[in-house]
Amino acid sequence: MFVPEQVGQAFRTAVAEACRYLGQTAPNPAVGCVLLDAEGEVLSAAAHHKAGGLHAERLALEQAKQAGVFDRVRTAVVTLEPCNHIGRTRPCTEALLESPVKTVWIGSEDPNPTVAGGGGARLTEAGVTVHWLAQSANGAALFSLCKALLAPFACKMTEGRPWITVKQAVNSAGTMVPPEGQTTFTSPESLKFAHVLRRATDGVVTGTGTVMADNPAFTVRHVPDYADRRRLLVVCGQKAHTPEDWLAERQKQFDVLFCRSCADLPALLAKTDALWVLVEAGPTLLAALKELNLWDDWLTIRQNAAGVDHYTVSTRHDVTPLALFPEWARCTQEQACFPE
Repeated sequence: MFVPEQVGQAFRTAVAEACRYLGQTAPNPAVGCVLLDAEGEVLSAAAHHKAGGLHAERLALEQAKQAGVFDRVRTAVVTLEPCNHIGRTRPCTEALLESPVKTVWIGSEDPNPTVAGGGGARLTEAGVTVHWLAQSANGAALFSLCKALLAPFACKMTEGRPWITVKQAVNSAGTMVPPEGQTTFTSPESLKFAHVLRRATDGVVTGTGTVMADNPAFTVRHVPDYADRRRLLVVCGQKAHTPEDWLAERQKQFDVLFCRSCADLPALLAKTDALWVLVEAGPTLLAALKELNLWDDWLTIRQNAAGVDHYTVSTRHDVTPLALFPEWARCTQEQACFPE
């Protein structure tokens, strides 16, 4: 089965819509849905906003009702297999079966072993035509995009811990130490990208050395953040080595946890709702994570002597959620490699 051009564009729209809420949906995955009429015209585009709210499919259908186009809906394009179990909301398969939808295109299978998927099978049993990107002759690029969107949730479901992205900035000499009197040496564009990643992730992992040296806030400042969003902040090291005033200030906006050893980090993160964490730390913690292979992708921002930043991404997987951002076009990609 070939992916029609309008369906392919619908998948890209669904992913883009879901990306608007990255960093707010945990413990649920980010999911997007687009509804088309019989001619392939977009009637509604929606995404899951946050846990407890409507899933993407239900919100898209509700929007179609409010717009007076519900009866025209024929195709649903969804980045993730519709749920077929009762959680905080009723199954999305029921919502689709109660609609005029005749065809459903699915980006990725549900990786949650506790519910064992079943959404695609349920729809098929009820007479709905179901197509999977993974089985489509021309769907590889779209499939990778949907997998990139799902990667943090899939990691939590299969490995029991959040996806771990390491962000490391180095200058032309290969050092992470900024000039005296500065907290960074990267360009304004790279600084903005760093805050985009903070917004999209569910928390930050750092070390006591970074806390002592930089007095970091770890807040989202260069792009708009979600209102009242509390994130996770994990500090590797002993609490006694952390300034009390810094900790008190951070606890106003973060759920702060301490991890005495990097080896204990996976178990600690597994107990949280976080799906994706960003490591912002110094060379000591980064070396420990590297030695333990405790990372999923590694973004290196290297500034050359002319002050131009170059991005390199090393990944241990076939996809990375970093591919969801426009900055990905600037990245040099290295499969399963360690940064220098």
